[in-house]
Amino acid sequence: MVKNETIAQLLTVFQRYGYEGATLTRLSEATGLGRASLYHHFPKGKEEIAAVVLNYTNDWLATNIIAPLGERERPGLLRIREMTKKVNELYSCGQKPCILAVLVLGEANDIFHKQIGQALKLWIDTLAQVLLEAGFDEKTAHYRAEDAILQIQGSLILAQGLKDTKPFERVLARLPETLLNI
Repeated sequence: MVKNETIAQLLTVFQRYGYEGATLTRLSEATGLGRASLYHHFPKGKEEIAAVVLNYTNDWLATNIIAPLGERERPGLLRIREMTKKVNELYSCGQKPCILAVLVLGEANDIFHKQIGQALKLWIDTLAQVLLEAGFDEKTAHYRAEDAILQIQGSLILAQGLKDTKPFERVLARLPETLLNI
């Protein structure tokens, strides 16, 4: 099977060009694999490649964001700070767009909508659980968790559009204390 390093290279192409712009030529150039090799590893073509990239991303989210948020023995503030640190790492300090956002647009939405929705819901629900533990009622915890993801995603779009990562950095820096009303 394809190595994680190759999948990370494929991910970069989708982040940069979107689903429609991630041509087999670009995917081949990014990985150094010829088109025949890409089809050997991914017989269903670009859709299968994008699915592998999305699975890779979801596994990364599960390991680096969801699991640490669920560590109840650690204080909520520390778990949320760890989340923001990992989010910053995932998006290269706001320099890379979110693959979930990229794949939820255009024709890819029809293909990956359910899987992306499940990933976002899991992230929101897990973050809301931290806020429930901090004493917020269920409705408030859920709204705050949704707002946190909105702020992260919105600041990523703003950072990309302005070619300035400061809005993203500012959101991440304030997010833990804002979420917990500290």
